[in-house]
Amino acid sequence: MILHDVNQPLLFPAVDLRPIPRDFASTTFADNAAFPVHRWIRFSAGFSAVWAESVIRDAAQTGPVRVFDPFAGSGTTLLAAENVGVDCWGVEAHPFVYRIGQAKLAYRSDPEAYRHLIRRIRDAAATLTANIEGYPPLVRKCYDDATLSDLDVMRQALEGSTDGSPASELAWLTLIAILRKVSPVNTAQWQYILPRKTKKNPARPFSAFDAMSRMIYSDMQCAVGLKGPPARLLCGDARDCGGLPRGGVTLVVTSPPYPNNYDYADATRLEMSFMGEIRGWGDLQHAVRQHLIRSCTQHVPDNSLDLESVLTQAELDPIRKELSAVCQELGRVRLAKGGRKTYHLMVACYFLDLARVWRALRSVCASPSRLCFVIGDSAPYGVYVPVMNWLGELALAAGFHGFRFERTRDRNTKWKNRKHRVPLCEGRLWVEG
Repeated sequence: MILHDVNQPLLFPAVDLRPIPRDFASTTFADNAAFPVHRWIRFSAGFSAVWAESVIRDAAQTGPVRVFDPFAGSGTTLLAAENVGVDCWGVEAHPFVYRIGQAKLAYRSDPEAYRHLIRRIRDAAATLTANIEGYPPLVRKCYDDATLSDLDVMRQALEGSTDGSPASELAWLTLIAILRKVSPVNTAQWQYILPRKTKKNPARPFSAFDAMSRMIYSDMQCAVGLKGPPARLLCGDARDCGGLPRGGVTLVVTSPPYPNNYDYADATRLEMSFMGEIRGWGDLQHAVRQHLIRSCTQHVPDNSLDLESVLTQAELDPIRKELSAVCQELGRVRLAKGGRKTYHLMVACYFLDLARVWRALRSVCASPSRLCFVIGDSAPYGVYVPVMNWLGELALAAGFHGFRFERTRDRNTKWKNRKHRVPLCEGRLWVEG
């Protein structure tokens, strides 16, 4: 087994953490792959760090800023706020994604401590014997025995070195970040694993681990001496924003789940299965879904709740008539569909959850404050859901003063393989408080 000598020059050049160009306005995640720290691991529902930083920098020009992201994900907004040098808080409900975000925020810790720990892990891995018999079925489908054996000894070495330090969290992330790169199994656009589709030339585990560790070390070196307060990320629920100071937030930059049936829990199933946190898909309900905004039908199985009892909740008063009509239509349409997905329940619960998010945000936001939600509309089974307008109405009911929607791109305009032909869009919902 050939070990990379971490004392040799880095193959990844150091990347300057200068301010991101202000003329970059995209709200997609793809461009983050070019920027330090953001590029370490792709989060399937992220948005542009460039754009987030530009919004924060503009706000900072008018006075003191405290930024908050109630759907922090892997930390895009928090990292952007740190780069500007302003106070920032975040909340993330997905326990595994929260740990990813926390690990990324350790980029300002000691790079030499990280480098030496990586060396110890690599040296220890060379002495260990792989044991791949106990891995869950999904893991066995995603790796051949040789690849899984290499990953297993790295995992054993990592677990033997874990001490809760920033370096050990970064080492954990180093392994997590290569799991898909070294699998011959393909990944769908939204990060689902597709065991029947394969890649031609997956990376080898030790080479991928070395490359990732060099990238992380390089980015950490560039961050040495970065000024400004460290961001704080909490594992919690956006529907109550617990643990956050009341009334101090002046700017919210976030992207909540869209009501489009994307299962955020399933997006990390491979990683959680490999690390032994779950055994299979069925474990996701307890481990992850119970904590999340109800934005997919997996959250609301048939007969799990009464639709009318949801629709009569006081928080939905501003949109009850229109929401009820859409949910009733979805309830009828689903009966003619093979999957009979419970979109009628999901849509009702989604807006109830977001109504509670707005109320929680009102309690933590200052007056004045400004909020931006990167959001898109939805049309399950071809029944249109005016997401942006309803979220704006719920924001007003929670005590905010006004809203406007800024369209940034069209969605669902290429009809091939689409399940419906309702034009959709994505953009920024701006709310004033």
